[in-house]
Amino acid sequence: MRKRTFTAELLAGHKEDALQLPFDPVEVWQIPPVALWRGRRGHVVAATVNGVSFETCVVPRQKKFFLLVDQNTKALARLATGDKVSASVKPLINK
Repeated sequence: MRKRTFTAELLAGHKEDALQLPFDPVEVWQIPPVALWRGRRGHVVAATVNGVSFETCVVPRQKKFFLLVDQNTKALARLATGDKVSASVKPLINK
């Protein structure tokens, strides 16, 4: 699967912060979402933000798609809510 790179602002979330993807992963990657946890479907992905690589999920909300960024990754990448960052993301099919 092709890696996609984009720039987005780090948004505050209820449990984790997130970057809004500028594309629909189903359309771009041609793979359906999978069950992530109870009541939530999305895509398991490998991502890089500020040179820090991590595994996370892309989840839909209100017809938009968000790359979740946990607190550990946020600290390692020296990110703060509101920062504009370049990120790359690609699906992990076998997870």
